[in-house]
Amino acid sequence: MRDIDLIVSQLKFDDKGLITAVAQDYKTGEILMLAHMNEESLRKTLETGQAVYWSRSRRKLWRKGEESGNVQNIMELLIDCDGDAIVMKVDQVGGAACHTGNRTCFYRKVEKGNLVDVGVKVFDPEKVYGKK
Repeated sequence: MRDIDLIVSQLKFDDKGLITAVAQDYKTGEILMLAHMNEESLRKTLETGQAVYWSRSRRKLWRKGEESGNVQNIMELLIDCDGDAIVMKVDQVGGAACHTGNRTCFYRKVEKGNLVDVGVKVFDPEKVYGKK
């Protein structure tokens, strides 16, 4: 059995064939984003060393950074005790994980019952994607 096959066999994908994947900055520990993977995207991630996700909205594989250039190089991959979630410690190339241009997708903070934008804008999404 190949190493990748052994890893995949240890995981529990949900009824849609997906597993939760969290991307975390390997240097700072900052949570960058949460996405989903199917078996094919996980295999491509393990084979290439770069994050590949399953886009639920577009219903297709999505290599992080394919449009923006902000790829995620995998430094470490951790699997939780139940085998139903993954944490990937990544080197976030380009400094931004979020399609909004923010460093992290978690740029809104609940403060005194309000949502406060605490994000660090790294790029203008209109210039990168031609849309907001």
